[in-house]
Amino acid sequence: MRLHVDQRHERVLELVRERGSLRVAELAEELGMSAVTLRRDVEALAAQGLVERLHGAVVWPAGQSRPAPAPAPSAEGLVVGMVVPTTEYYYADVVRGARETVEAAGARLTIGLSHYLPDEDAAQARRLLSTGADGLLLTPSWERGCPERGEGLWTVEPKTPVVLVERSAPLGHPAARLDRVRSDHAHGAAEAVAHLAGLGHRAIALAVQDSPTAPRLRVGYRAAVEALGLTPVPTSPLDEAPSRSEADRFERTLEYLCQGVASGSVTAAIVHSDADAIVLIPRLQARGVRVPEDLAVIAYDDEVASLADLPLTAVAPDKYAVGAAAARLLLSRLGVAEPGASDAPAPGAGARRHLDILPTLRVRVSCGAAAAAP
Repeated sequence: MRLHVDQRHERVLELVRERGSLRVAELAEELGMSAVTLRRDVEALAAQGLVERLHGAVVWPAGQSRPAPAPAPSAEGLVVGMVVPTTEYYYADVVRGARETVEAAGARLTIGLSHYLPDEDAAQARRLLSTGADGLLLTPSWERGCPERGEGLWTVEPKTPVVLVERSAPLGHPAARLDRVRSDHAHGAAEAVAHLAGLGHRAIALAVQDSPTAPRLRVGYRAAVEALGLTPVPTSPLDEAPSRSEADRFERTLEYLCQGVASGSVTAAIVHSDADAIVLIPRLQARGVRVPEDLAVIAYDDEVASLADLPLTAVAPDKYAVGAAAARLLLSRLGVAEPGASDAPAPGAGARRHLDILPTLRVRVSCGAAAAAP
């Protein structure tokens, strides 16, 4: 519906008063008017001394006060619910990042734990909502880090904002439209391959435990091996048949690496996780495989890698940053401005975001680079 001239003038004055100055072209676009009509209105308002026109912009007259911007809504009273498999090991820092960010905004974080139990994620999410959570941070217990066909539909049920944390959904799945923040594990694996290749290794193995992280590690590893033209090596037996127990995982991985070194088909390995690497390296050494002389090793996770007898080079996902970024994104969906921001977003405003945070490589002794340094 077309605005009457008086309504147009009132709207122009309102916007210029709020913002102080606006370009004529931007103002015309915002009001849905032609530039010609807007220029005519601005000239009429300027003739009355109500605005000033300067170099293609409309400016609020000097000396006339403008209302102070409305204060950003407070997060006081808001409750953020977070469902994670555990608060130990990897997720301790994720939860800490989310908690400190939420509390700094004046809100409160409440936790639900799934312990990787079937259907427990959905039950915990519903419980948190029933007890007053205004939004949810969710890390579902999806075995491959993303839902299988027909799985995970409960994540899109809540009417409140939801952010996936360290999880994603395939294109076409309803949960793919949710906000998400995750570590780019594929990039981390590729960085490890590139580092080992830079040290002269052409035959690099990947030994990963079965976990939601493993599929992305395999993607990054294979992409880097192909991109760098490295020698393909036999895949770990765990890639074909998951381990039946921890003892079975260590035994089969040990045999795989020992055979690769003995045959000359493997000179370096990426091991997930660093806890596994700490168990494997003494066993390799007991079998006569020297680390890093015979086998350079890079661990993945960097939870305890620096504490090993032989300090482990490791890829370190920034877990704290993931939790903090996910919390900030959820708070913005709830209309809460970041500390220091002058304006708060409208609740639910803005395009959905998929944010990947890159891990970093921390070089120590086990890959051979630190050992060779002066």
